[in-house]
Parts: sequence; C-alpha cells; structure tokens
Amino acid sequence: MLPVTPLQTGGPIGLVVIILLLIAIVTVYKMVEIVDATEKRALTVFGEYRKLLEPGISFVPPFVSRTHTFDMRTQTLDVPRQEAITRDNSPVTADAVVYIKVMDAKKAFLEVDDYKRAVSNLAQTTLRAVLGDMELDDTLNKRQEINARIRKELDEPTDEWGVRVESVEVREVNPSQDVQQAMEQQTSAERRRRAMILEAQGERRSAVETAEGDKQSNIIRAQGEKQSQILEAQGDAISTVLRAKSAESMGERAVIEKGMETLSEIGQGESTTFVLPQELSSLVGRYGKHLTGSDVKSDGESLDSLDFDSETREMLGLDDIEEILGQIDQEAEVDVEAMEEEAQAIKAGEDPADIKDPDEVIEEMDADMESPDDAGSGDASGNTGGSDGQSSGK
Repeated sequence: MLPVTPLQTGGPIGLVVIILLLIAIVTVYKMVEIVDATEKRALTVFGEYRKLLEPGISFVPPFVSRTHTFDMRTQTLDVPRQEAITRDNSPVTADAVVYIKVMDAKKAFLEVDDYKRAVSNLAQTTLRAVLGDMELDDTLNKRQEINARIRKELDEPTDEWGVRVESVEVREVNPSQDVQQAMEQQTSAERRRRAMILEAQGERRSAVETAEGDKQSNIIRAQGEKQSQILEAQGDAISTVLRAKSAESMGERAVIEKGMETLSEIGQGESTTFVLPQELSSLVGRYGKHLTGSDVKSDGESLDSLDFDSETREMLGLDDIEEILGQIDQEAEVDVEAMEEEAQAIKAGEDPADIKDPDEVIEEMDADMESPDDAGSGDASGNTGGSDGQSSGK
C-alpha cells in the first residue's frame, strides 16, 4: 500500500481554483470593450438597446450583452450599372458612386437593418428614375444635374436612418450601340458642316481682301497717273513760256539789227537830218554805246549776243522765269508729298477727300504764270509812254 502525500490530497481544490481563475479571466475579458477612435458601438443587454459606447475603454455586462460596430468615417458605396429608358425612348446604362457618413449610430442601428445595403438599393432605383425622366442629350450633357437630383432624392429617407449622403457621382452614362453609331454619324456630319462653313467664310474673306487690295491699288495708280499728268502739263507750260520768251527776245534783236542796217544806209546818204520812229530810238538808246560813230562814249566792252540789259530783261520778263520755275518745283514737291500722304491714307482705309482736281491745279498754275507777264507788260508800256517826247536824233 502506497503512502498518501499532501499534494495528492489537495488535487481537487487546485483544479477548482484553476477553473475559477479561468472563469474570472473570461469574465473580465467579456466585461471590457475597447472602441476605436473611428467607431461607435451600440450596446444591447438581453437584446435590449442600452447605449452607445464611445471611443475608449468601456465595461459591459459579461455574457448577456452584445455590441454592434458602426464606422463613423465617410464611406463609399458602389452603385452597380443600371439600365434605364430615357424620356425619348433611348436605352442607356449608368453606374454611380455614393459617399455616405453615419451621423447617428443609434438610428442606424434601430431604424434600418443594414444601412449600407439600404442606401445602395435606394441609389439604384433613384438613378433609374432620374435617367428615365430626362432626354438622351440631357443624360449625356447634364451630369451635374443628375448628381444633384439623385442626392436630393436620397437625403430625406437616409436622414431617418441616421445617415447623411455627402455626394453622388455618376461615373458613366452609355447609350446603346445603335444610338452611339447614330451619334457618331451626327457628330461627323456636324463637323463636316462646320468645316464647309469655315472654308466658305475663308474664301469670302479672301475675296473681300483681294477686292479691297485691288481697289486701293487702283486708287494709288490713278493718283500717280493724275500727278504725272499734272507734272507733264506743268512742264509743257514752262516750255511754252520759255519758247515765247526766246521768240520775243529774238524778235527784238532782229528789229534792232534791221534798224542798225537802216541807220547805216541813212548815214551813207547826203542828208544830215532824219527822223527815227519812237520804238527804234528807244532801242538805239539802249544799245547806242555799241554803235560806232555815235555820240555815246564807248568803254571798249563788247556786247554778248545772248545778254540783255536790265530794262530789256524786265521788258521780256526773263528775271521772272527762275521765280516761276521755283514756284513750279515747289508746287510739284507739295503735290508729291500730298500724293504720298493720300497713298498712306488709302492704305490706312481713310477717304482722301482733300485731293485736288487736275483741272484746278492747271488753272492755278496758269494764273501764277500770267501774273509776271502782266507786270512786265505794264513796265514796258510805261517806258514807251515816257519816250513819247523823244522823236529825233542827230
């Protein structure tokens, strides 16, 4: 027979202690609830709602209580692709994303079975309803309006569940294949139409610019031809004046030479007294210093056949020729400058209203050239009147 030790006699007591210790540990574990910072938990005891457990450590009745976790952050729900018929009987498919946030965990626990599934199903039906109430073009173009209408339709029922719909985004709205092909053809036709319109507008603008350029070119060319005619007419007038002055001076020299021959023949006659015409006496007085055998003293200077004294030059108007030429050159320069200014004004699109008519320019030129001749003729007539008393010489 084996001896009995103290350890063997205490065996059942130790087992009970161990069991009690395990029960105590499990009880403490069931009593302690650790809630994360992003969550809230609904506590029920014997199936009865008690309270919400806030983030941190909470103690609950063990073995008879249960907790339900709710994420308090914004959550994303994918709305599956839905088929709908638009108001103009065009089939379309669309899907969306809904962003929700639990605002009242108590309502989300007591008012709805599964708030995520409830919101998803409600979003699907609302998406189909909104698309069915719009035309095809609106479903493709008014994406923001669709989002706003879906969110408005979801706000009221989800508020009762303690959930707030923060945003709704429709990702894709696709019509059927036949509708897509028709839309592509329509888009292609519209682009061809716009291209033809732009091409026609470009051709019209090019024609207008070309016509405007031709118009300006013709105006400038006409101005140049007009100025050329004016300058040519001025040159012809100057040439005519010079030829007239030359002919006048040569005629007077011929009269003088003829008179000298006549005086020579008279001197060879027997008579010692003779009467000279007034004009011839005036000419002989001017050139008497060059006559041999006359009473006028000769200084030994010779007479150039092309030089005239001051009275003869004044009578013939030779001194005014340079002034006339200067005036004509000055007027020509002014006309050229005016032509350049008019050309610049034409290029700038202005109306050259101050352009003079060629006939007016020629009349002004003739008036300027007649003034010196009138003055010279007056002087010549005065000299003639002053010599009326002189009628004879020896």
